[in-house]
Order: sequence, then C-alpha cells, then structure tokens
Amino acid sequence: MRKKKWFAVYTRARYEKKVEKRLRESNITCYLPVKNQLRQWSDRKKWVEMPLFSSYIFVYVDDTEHDTVLKTVGAVRFVTFEGKAAQIPDKQIENIKWILSTNVETNLVEEDIPSGSKIEILKGPLMGLRAEMVNYKNKTRILVRITELDKSFEIHIPRSHVRVIS
Repeated sequence: MRKKKWFAVYTRARYEKKVEKRLRESNITCYLPVKNQLRQWSDRKKWVEMPLFSSYIFVYVDDTEHDTVLKTVGAVRFVTFEGKAAQIPDKQIENIKWILSTNVETNLVEEDIPSGSKIEILKGPLMGLRAEMVNYKNKTRILVRITELDKSFEIHIPRSHVRVIS
C-alpha cells in the first residue's frame, strides 16, 4: 500500500470550494481551511465563509492519485519545490485545523515578515502549539508559518500566554 501525504494544490481564483466539492466526489481526502469574515455589499452586511489561503487547497493523496487531482476542474497544479510536489508536514495541517477550531482571531499575512523567536503557547485553547513570535504593527502576535507555501498567518494572543523556547 502506498503512503498518503499532504500536498497543496493551487486552484483557479475563487474556485477553492468548487475544487473541494469535486475532489470529495472523487473520493479524494482534502482540506480547505476557511474562516468566517464579515463582508459588506452596498445594501447589506453578511458573514461568509472565506478560504484562509486564497487559491489553495490541501489534498491527502498517494502518488497514484495525483492525476485524479490534476484532472479536477479548477485545480491548476501542485505546489512544487525543486520540480517535485512539495509535501506539507502532517503537523502543519494539524496545527491549522487546531487553530481554526478554537475560534481564535486569525489573519493571513501577505507581507514578508522575518523569522522571529520560537515560542510555545502556555495558556488558552492553543496551549502546546509551537510557533514564531513577531511584533507586528506595535502589537504582539503569534505568527504561524507554512514554509512550503511561503504563507503565514497571525494569531492574536497575550504575550503572557507564551514562553520563548530554544
């Protein structure tokens, strides 16, 4: 039996949910991290579920399922590193799921933020999570970086709830 691994797939713009639905119909295990966001139109405001990482979806597949993923309408390509599909460590997917399940305020960070101190969260719903500490726009925030995607998102948490680790 071949070993399944997590990979990131780049999708057409605003096709993340459609790709997720089609992958599930093809019995492909996938994960689309979403967060609720208040959107305003000219006549109303509404809470909508938005992908945390626009144009990305995670798939849990073995080598034989790559073609099925790529044949899915809306899926563009696997995120690659040195010409090969970049594997996303299980721990990073677990951390994203865990963070989103706690309803802690999170935001995607588009800026390139330099690496900071490694920390461990000591209190609250994210207790035990290891991440990176940054001081961002005069506030203390925790930065969770997914290096394979070159994406980061921040978590708002009091400084007293973390300790620096070596």
